[in-house]
Amino acid sequence: MNSRPLSPHLQAYRLPVTGLISISHRITGAVLSIGALLLLLVPISIALGPDSFKATHAFLASMPGRSLLWLWVLSLLFHLCHGVRHLLWDLGHGYCREHLTRYAVAELIGFGFLVTLVWLASLDSA
Repeated sequence: MNSRPLSPHLQAYRLPVTGLISISHRITGAVLSIGALLLLLVPISIALGPDSFKATHAFLASMPGRSLLWLWVLSLLFHLCHGVRHLLWDLGHGYCREHLTRYAVAELIGFGFLVTLVWLASLDSA
């Protein structure tokens, strides 16, 4: 038998906030791509006629449809905030280790602020 320790599994590691945000940025990019394709159903349903649009509208007004739209909006806002962070990196700011975490926290605060604004705006239209 081999007495060497086995390599720890991924669950044994704790990713830093910058790593979690990077992974989330990739996931939200995928959600945005899929959501953009699904949102194409709206103009397609308009082109197919009133009955098709009524069915699409009914789905988007339902709880599953509204949940998908919210997921898409949340992904858009998170991706936007991380894009601003990448823009700052392109300008040469924030490469120090302490700045990386500070910008990550600022990104999350900005995301929370934007989500709150969109949520408050959605209350007026409901």
